[in-house]
Amino acid sequence: MLVGLIRHGLTDWNALGKIQGQSDIPLNEEGRKQAALLAERLKNEPYSWDFVITSGLLRAQETGEIIAASLDIPVYDPDSRLMERAFGQVEGLTAAERETLWGLDWKLKDLGQEKDQEVQARALAFLTELGERYSNKNVLVVSHGGLLAQLYRALYQDKFTERIGNLSLTILEKNEQAWEPRLYNCLKHLQE
Repeated sequence: MLVGLIRHGLTDWNALGKIQGQSDIPLNEEGRKQAALLAERLKNEPYSWDFVITSGLLRAQETGEIIAASLDIPVYDPDSRLMERAFGQVEGLTAAERETLWGLDWKLKDLGQEKDQEVQARALAFLTELGERYSNKNVLVVSHGGLLAQLYRALYQDKFTERIGNLSLTILEKNEQAWEPRLYNCLKHLQE
């Protein structure tokens, strides 16, 4: 079983450096182009995909729909466990605004943001169920940078720490004991 983990395409808030969290922000035109570029790449890769599942937030849903339409595969019902981390009072603010309001260590303050362990637990629960339920399928999953970063931390500790790029592709292969990374945070489809 292969799972292709994709961060949604660019939004206006991404471009402005605002934290989106669970705010339901749509893709912008650049994000739609990015999704089409990844879809084209996936059509030309040696493995095939059976379906797409997304978080249900507009930016992930639209990314998944663009890819699924291009690959002629279905989009399954969204799974709320794939939602981006809730950021509480920080959602909608840029780095400068966050630092002005709460200082450089704003991440350490309780501003209503979901805890790392909570995000990791729901991401792992999703991946475990996916592996059990669809063990003979190859699945594309469209989610969010914060959630994916926490999933990789839960699976691999600090082996992978780079920022997860918009429309990045990570491919995990399920074997008897673990999820083995085949590809990590790849953006080559946006660089060609």
